[in-house]
Amino acid sequence: MEMELTALHWIYVVFIALIIGFMVKRRDTTLICIIGIFLLALVATGSLASSISGIFNSFIFAITELMSTILIISIIVAMSTVLTKSGINDVMIAPFAKFIKNPTLAFWVIGIVMMVISWFFWPSPAVALLGAVLLPVALRAGLPALGVAMAMNLFGHGIALSGDFIIQAAPKLTGDAASIPVGDVIAASIPLVITMGVVTTLSAFILLKRDMKLGRIKAENEGFVQDQTISENLLTLGQKEFFAIFIPIAFLLDVVALSILKLQGGDATALVGGTAVFILLILSLVAHKQQGLEKSTGYLIQGFQFGFKVFGPVIPIAAFFYLGDSGFNQIIGDYLPKTSLGIVNDLGAALAASVPLTKEIAAVTLTGIGAITGLDGSGFSGISLAGSVAKLFGTAIGGGTATLTALGQITAIWVGGGTLIPWALIPAAAICNVSPFELARRNLLPVTIGLAVTTIVAMFLI
Repeated sequence: MEMELTALHWIYVVFIALIIGFMVKRRDTTLICIIGIFLLALVATGSLASSISGIFNSFIFAITELMSTILIISIIVAMSTVLTKSGINDVMIAPFAKFIKNPTLAFWVIGIVMMVISWFFWPSPAVALLGAVLLPVALRAGLPALGVAMAMNLFGHGIALSGDFIIQAAPKLTGDAASIPVGDVIAASIPLVITMGVVTTLSAFILLKRDMKLGRIKAENEGFVQDQTISENLLTLGQKEFFAIFIPIAFLLDVVALSILKLQGGDATALVGGTAVFILLILSLVAHKQQGLEKSTGYLIQGFQFGFKVFGPVIPIAAFFYLGDSGFNQIIGDYLPKTSLGIVNDLGAALAASVPLTKEIAAVTLTGIGAITGLDGSGFSGISLAGSVAKLFGTAIGGGTATLTALGQITAIWVGGGTLIPWALIPAAAICNVSPFELARRNLLPVTIGLAVTTIVAMFLI
């Protein structure tokens, strides 16, 4: 499986290393990403004008790709603002507050609930459903918002999405590419998903508790709920209790509709977002009466201000990484080799072609390919390549295709699906009002430990 690597591929690799290095050092990466976009466009087109235009076009592409996420976060924040201001939020969280009484319970309960919901509806809608209600409970229990974001991330975008046992979109893609049944991929992935999930979440929790004890997680990491206006006397107690019941029922009906209509991904997020808009409008009219029309617009403006404030720093880095996949042709043009599958997939294929074959090296290589192809931030774009390489390696070493396929799938989704790539984990970061870059840094060591242990386990299962 030979793959032609050009100067574009090596420029991309160099800037990935620079971006990761700057993130680790807690430095801003915007300038690095823009220079990377410019150089890729300049080398590809040889035109200074086209290269400068490429920067702007890459931003447009990134915003377009991220727009649905920006909207759902903005709307949920707007709805949460009126819930808090009207005092409904206090009534809603009271039952949970009685149960979640300390940071440990908050971390594990939120994580497990997030995982279960994500199995059925995928993580992004689950974040929107859970965040507005459980974040204030966790904060009052003493768990920093960064810890809440980690729990939602690792259990939802990590464990639930990497296995994808219910919806089965991920194992279908990898299984088809590896020419094996979906059931074989799922069966092979179960011990690996369990290993990855247990090791990563335990590591994350231990490190989180240590840093909380040492005071390394500062108060500024706490979520937007604490920063909002103190509740006002806008509703009677009876009205608050009514809406505290009505709102969960409305979202529960969404869950039923998602199941019956088999909605997932963007469709599921749209249903949740539309419901949140109606709740926002109803509450604004009831709470503010004659001022309801103007206040509803004001809440939406606050939500959009929050959404774009959070997403602003992420757009340049997202624009750069989108060039590693299909975004390159749409932003810059058709300048890659004819056999190219996209820069990140080419790099993964080149890695697969350059290593000798033993079951240990095959496992390490599939982990590497999964990590590389996950760098575009979708988690799904490269898993077909992982399946293809797993089939090739499994044939060469005489077995283990399903295990290798599952390993590549798990790695790609953990890296790119929302635990390490900053813009992919924005839903949880935005709901909790923490920096996506800080969240990525917090996740880096636990996820790396988890991948190392899971790769070793895979070696024994091949």
